[in-house]
Amino acid sequence: MAIDQETDMADAEIDDFLGQHETGVLSLARTDDPYAIPISYGYDDAERVFYMRLVSTPESEKREFLESSPAARLVVYDEQDSTYRSVIATGNLEDIPPAELTPDQIAQYGEAKRPLFEIWAQGKEDLDIELYRLDPDSLDGRRTEVDREG
Repeated sequence: MAIDQETDMADAEIDDFLGQHETGVLSLARTDDPYAIPISYGYDDAERVFYMRLVSTPESEKREFLESSPAARLVVYDEQDSTYRSVIATGNLEDIPPAELTPDQIAQYGEAKRPLFEIWAQGKEDLDIELYRLDPDSLDGRRTEVDREG
């Protein structure tokens, strides 16, 4: 399989792609320690920011990373026929206290799929649900066409 063509996506194409998807992989880093998790998100194409609900237990590794104000990278990708597309958003996560939410932010969090509590061994009362915003410093997309015959 050979790469036939690789193209940067324009801003409008990135916004459209992110609006069509709802999940990605969020990677967090602190010093030399990486952490990556699948997440769902809401995307505001007018502001070009992401909203996400992250669920953790008080003693979890995820909670430790989130409390350290780590650098963040969100990767959203797909494959259709012979086309691969991916968007990478890089920046810092901002914890949003529920009392400070604006009506527009509440609508964006509504776009992010709710966590499935059934996948947690702990009861709902033992889970921390935090709201975050990722206002990317960079937002880049790439489309790759492959020649499956070559």
